[in-house]
Amino acid sequence: MQLTEEHAEIVIIGGSIGGCAAAIAACTLGKTVLMTEETDWIGGQLTSQAVPPDENRWIELFGGTYLYQQFRKRVRDYYMRNYPLTADARKQHYLNPGNGYVSRLCHEPRVALAVLHEMLAPFHHSGRLKLFLNQRPTKVEVNGDTVQSVTVKDTLSGNERVLTGQLFLDATELGDLLPLSGTEYVTGAESQEETGELHAPTGPAQPLNMQSFTFCFALDYFPDENHTIDRPQTYTFWRDYVPEVTPTWTGKLFDWAHPTPTTLERRQRTLFDNDSLWRYRRLIDKDNFAPGTYQSDISLINWPQVDYLLGPICEVPEEEVARHLEGGRQLSLSFLYWLQTEAPRPDGGLGYPGLRLRKDIVGTEDGLAKYPYIRESRRIKALFTVLEEHVGLEMLGGGKAAPFADSVGIGHYNIDLHPSTGNDNYIDVPSAPFQIPLGALLPIRMKNLLPACKNIGVTHITNGCYRLHPVEWNIGESVGYLAAYCLDYKVDPADVHASAHHLQDYQRLLRTQGVQLNWPNIGAD
Repeated sequence: MQLTEEHAEIVIIGGSIGGCAAAIAACTLGKTVLMTEETDWIGGQLTSQAVPPDENRWIELFGGTYLYQQFRKRVRDYYMRNYPLTADARKQHYLNPGNGYVSRLCHEPRVALAVLHEMLAPFHHSGRLKLFLNQRPTKVEVNGDTVQSVTVKDTLSGNERVLTGQLFLDATELGDLLPLSGTEYVTGAESQEETGELHAPTGPAQPLNMQSFTFCFALDYFPDENHTIDRPQTYTFWRDYVPEVTPTWTGKLFDWAHPTPTTLERRQRTLFDNDSLWRYRRLIDKDNFAPGTYQSDISLINWPQVDYLLGPICEVPEEEVARHLEGGRQLSLSFLYWLQTEAPRPDGGLGYPGLRLRKDIVGTEDGLAKYPYIRESRRIKALFTVLEEHVGLEMLGGGKAAPFADSVGIGHYNIDLHPSTGNDNYIDVPSAPFQIPLGALLPIRMKNLLPACKNIGVTHITNGCYRLHPVEWNIGESVGYLAAYCLDYKVDPADVHASAHHLQDYQRLLRTQGVQLNWPNIGAD
């Protein structure tokens, strides 16, 4: 085993959406950056987790940073340059390659990966950015309230690197640096008594009550062929499994019916129709492309039937983490096998054996995404914590979200919590278009460690609207600019928040870089 050392001004652990945005931001301002990633694909939710962007309804016009909009434009340009689109598709100003109805930009994860590498390429080539793939953090050296170094281990070779810098950003999907560094953090569900939130649980806090994770996968369909996979080891368990959640589920997990997230009423679905699950996160609509390019649509399976809620994958022993990760894989493969063999069809038959697992879409041997889709992370104990009363429409009485004078960005999405390891059903309630306060990005004690992903100062409840793609991008990007600002002015991040002069200058920098700090007047609709 070899041990090497690397140094840069800023060290980013985690190549998530937030990590990539932070790296672009910091390098744009001339800083040197080291960035690591646990898998061999940067991009987190967009790539290794294979999930097209969940966005606010105004995203084509506003509600995302200039850099995020550039990412979206580059994805569309990638298809325009490299794919044989139909004449009608080329006329679409807002091309949606998959025409999935959950997102205005449903696309293949490999395209997002290519675009992110394009955006990072100038900094790679100039030497300003060094990227290390297949790296997991194993150790953090701390002196008082200051991180000195992070040791990462190569998951393929076993070799280790010690990374040193002046500022450290945790852009991992689960907030891995927080326990390693002794940074104060919370997990799971805070109690209603603690936060006063309308939808928080009563009684004591539930630190292991976290949103379910999902191993996503992609399928195409050939009705006259048989692509049935081998029967998964735990198929019988999952075929018969009934989620033990409150309020109650609609029956077995493997069924065409499931609760409507916002009302929990039973919703009956089908595989193929205008409101089908197939169209929900469809990555490729073959009709957007010249005849013969694709023989079938390609759909990303991130549906209620593949949410794993039997246990969390952080804050538990490693053997339990491994058991739940394997359980999540078995759940997804079992659902695919059910779709192929036992799913009821409208004609009275059973199964769709022509469903084919597209391993190439996600770049793995088993056909499942490289990393589970993570909806909830460890979260720093921050100088300011965003509560439901700040953003939830019910607690706001239908008004606007709380204004934050220290805003570093904006976002919007429902407070959308999937069924959880604490046996909660969906919690999906409306929120107002909100701001991202700088105070929520600052740990209560640590001086040079910043969150750059879903690990900011939110609660179990408000995480539900701050966890989506454009908000995570905005968090990472603003943190990248903050780190660069601190280096330029030789101040700690908390000093920027405490000083009106520094805060105004930092916010001016954000505006200059195309970060929106306030929502326009969008009216009731």
